[in-house]
Amino acid sequence: MTGITDLDALALLARLEARECSALEATRAYLARIGALDPALRAIVRLNPEAEKEASASDARRAGGRSGPLEGLPVAIKDNLATAGLETGCGSAILDGFVPLEDATAVARLRAAGAVILGKTNLDEFAMGSSTEHSKHGPTRNPWDPGRVSGGSSGGSAAAVAARLTPVALGSDTGGSVRQPAAFCGVVGLKPTYGRVSRYGLIAFASSLDQVGPLARRVADAASLLAAIEGPDPRDATSAPHAPGDYTAACASGVEGLRIGLPREYFDPALDPEIARALHGVAHELERQGARIEEVSLPHTRYSVPAYYVLATAEASSNLARYDGLRFGTRWPAAEGWEAVYRRTRGTGFGSEVRRRIMLGTFALSAGYHDRFYGKAQRVRALIRRDFADAFGSGTDVLLTPATPTTAFRLGEKADRPLEMYLSDLYTTTANLAGIPGLCVPAGLSRQGLPVGCQLLAAHFEECRLFRVGAAVERAFPPETPTWVAQHETGPAARGAGAE
Repeated sequence: MTGITDLDALALLARLEARECSALEATRAYLARIGALDPALRAIVRLNPEAEKEASASDARRAGGRSGPLEGLPVAIKDNLATAGLETGCGSAILDGFVPLEDATAVARLRAAGAVILGKTNLDEFAMGSSTEHSKHGPTRNPWDPGRVSGGSSGGSAAAVAARLTPVALGSDTGGSVRQPAAFCGVVGLKPTYGRVSRYGLIAFASSLDQVGPLARRVADAASLLAAIEGPDPRDATSAPHAPGDYTAACASGVEGLRIGLPREYFDPALDPEIARALHGVAHELERQGARIEEVSLPHTRYSVPAYYVLATAEASSNLARYDGLRFGTRWPAAEGWEAVYRRTRGTGFGSEVRRRIMLGTFALSAGYHDRFYGKAQRVRALIRRDFADAFGSGTDVLLTPATPTTAFRLGEKADRPLEMYLSDLYTTTANLAGIPGLCVPAGLSRQGLPVGCQLLAAHFEECRLFRVGAAVERAFPPETPTWVAQHETGPAARGAGAE
C-alpha cells in the first residue's frame, strides 16, 4: 500500500473516508516526515502542539457521522494568517510572541471543514519578498536543489507541499507570492479573484492586492481547498457575495472549444528561452486536446512592475505604521522617551527589506510626490485592468503565460540586488493589479532538472475555467518528486507512516 505522505490530498481523504487510516495516523505520518526532512529545508517554522489532539477529535467526528469535506486532512498555514492560540509571527522580530485570540476566516473555514492544522510555514517578512530569504527564521530551501530559493513570499508553503511535508497549504499572494514559489517548487498555486476569499485575519501587506490562496500537488486538490475557504465574510468589507463554482466538475471538463490566448508581451527578451519553449509545448498540448490557441496583446504589461511597487509599498507604509512599540507588536525599551522607543522598535524590529519598502512607500505618498507616483500608478492600474477586460471581452477564455522569467535562482544570488529580485514578479503582478484569478501549474523540467511553471489567467470569478485548463496541463505534465527529496527519502519517517 502507498505510504500516507505519498498520497495527494483527495486520495488521502478517500482513504480516511474508507477508514483505511485514521486522521491521527495521517497527522503523525506528516509530523514524522517534517522531523526527518524539514531541518534541511526550513519550510515549517512552528508546529501546532495540538495537532494530534485535533486529529483525534476529527476521528471522533467521523465515527459519529459528522465528517466535513476535508475531515482529517492535514494542512499547513502561512505564518501571516492568524491562528488562535498558535503564535503568528509573519517572519518578523516585531511580532515575536504574538498569539492571536481567533483564527483568520480562511483558517476557521478549514477547521470547520474538518482539516487538521499541522503548523505554520516560513515566509519573507510581512510577505515582502520573492525568495523567502527575508525571514527572521532564515531562508527556506528549494526541495529540488537546497542551494536554490523556494520563491516567495509563500516559499515555506510551496516547499512544504513539494517535499510532501503536508498535502496542501495556504499562502497569500500580493504580487505573485503563491504562484511564483509554486513555479519554483513544481506545485500548483492559485491566487483567487480579489474578494473570493476573505482577508480577515491575514496580516496586511497591501490591502488592495493581498489575497489568500491554496497550494497543492494536484489541481483538483487546490480546487477542493478553494471550495472550503471561499465565500463572503461580514468581517471583510472587500469580500464579494459571489456564487461558488463547481470546481470538481471543472477539473474533469476538458478544454474542448476553449479559446486560449498567448499574450505577446509576456514572451519578451527577459524570458528564459527554456521557459518559452516549455510554454509553447503546453500550448501545443492544449491545442491537441481541443483548445483554440491565439495570440493576444496586453499593451500596458510593461508598466506593471513599477506600478505595483509604488502601490504595494505605499499601502505597506500605511499598514505597517501600527507597529510602533506603543499599540502593536514588540516594544524595544529606551530611556530617552517615547520617540526613542518608536525609532528603536521600528529600526530593530523590521528587517532591511521591510524598511526599504516602508521608505519607498512613504516617499511615494509624501507631499509633492503623491500624484507624480501614487496617482500615476493608480492610473496605470486602470489601464492594465482594461487590457484584461478587452482580452476577455473579445472572446478569450483563458490566458497562458509564463509564471516566472527564470527557474529558481541560487540562494543569495539576488539578495543584494533588489531591482533584479523585484523583476522576479514580472509576469505575476498584473493579476493582482487587475484583481483577476491566476493559477500556476507545473509544465515540466528545465535541462538543469528544475521545475518550470505556466500561469493561467481568467476573468473575474472564472476560477472554473482556470481549473479546466490547469487539469488539462496536469494530464500532460503530471507532478514529479523533487530531486533532493527523492535522494533523501530513507527510513520510515521520511517515507511516511503507513508505507508497506
